[in-house]
Amino acid sequence: MTSLFGSPQRLLQLSHLFLWTGVGQLLLGIAGAYCLDAQLGLLAQVSAHGLVILGPTLIKLGYVMRLTAHYQMRQEERELACAVA
Repeated sequence: MTSLFGSPQRLLQLSHLFLWTGVGQLLLGIAGAYCLDAQLGLLAQVSAHGLVILGPTLIKLGYVMRLTAHYQMRQEERELACAVA
């Protein structure tokens, strides 16, 4: 687990995956819960409303992971600059 979060590049890639997955879930949830509600059964509507909640959650997690990755990259650049100076 530390190897995943230890590399800022991998963390940035994972954050992009979270962001795009969250956007997709949010759009699918909105389409299912509010646009196609007459054609869907109860279980599908409940699932669509769940996606409306889970999508923004993934977006928020992805954004925080992105901020963390950029912070780690900036820290590495500072360490290199201090080592050279």
